Amino acid sequence: MTLELGWLTAGRGPGSRGMFEGVLAAIDDGSLDARISFVFMHRERGEGEASDAFMDLASSRGIPVESLSSSRFREEHGGDFATHRAEYDARVLELLRPHAADLCVLAGYLLIMSPALTHAYRFVNLHPALPDGPVGLWQEVIWELIEAGARESGATVLLVTDELDKGPRIAYARFPIVGPPFDALRARGDALRAQGEAQPLFAAVREAGLRREPLLLTETLKALARGDVAVRGERVVDASGAPVGPRDLTAEVEAALG
Repeated sequence: MTLELGWLTAGRGPGSRGMFEGVLAAIDDGSLDARISFVFMHRERGEGEASDAFMDLASSRGIPVESLSSSRFREEHGGDFATHRAEYDARVLELLRPHAADLCVLAGYLLIMSPALTHAYRFVNLHPALPDGPVGLWQEVIWELIEAGARESGATVLLVTDELDKGPRIAYARFPIVGPPFDALRARGDALRAQGEAQPLFAAVREAGLRREPLLLTETLKALARGDVAVRGERVVDASGAPVGPRDLTAEVEAALG
């Protein structure tokens, strides 16, 4: 049965655009039996060239696009989004009411969702670390890995629950952050946070992750569409319905990469 997908994003960065394009390409070549039923964006037209281009891409594919500016909503509520998050999500749900989805993908969605929204659909998100790796924003994850002298990193697709980034892990892929070019960059000196995201070692780790994250998401959706792995409530199970741990898709991701 074709997997019906919803897609939630800000649509403002190359990473989120790359994930969307990767899934569309897999649908087009027949390797992913899925359809994107709708896109929801928390930016509206005129709020950025990248998000406008994302809307244009979705519309060109005949995908309905709904939007509600979180920036304007925040301004209307005196800059306090957190207190009024449930109200914002209630408006989102009204916009999404006509759209059905078996699974919704958060890809560059920059808002924390309230329980009303997380319970209305089943969501997956991508975290830029291994299942037992650092938590937090991707910038913090990379700095923590560098400062700990970690030899590898990765990315994980997880089920969204009411506890932020605590949902069951569905699949992951790992990659080394030693060897070329990482060792040479590490040898050039300490990776000082004050240097920011342009610090060469930081940038290299981020680039390695960005190349693989869209592929991991696509490979995870393929596994879900085939029924190799499934989500039942807040449990991840195999084809027989038995609970399983996160699926290692490193080989599939590296094959797609190379």
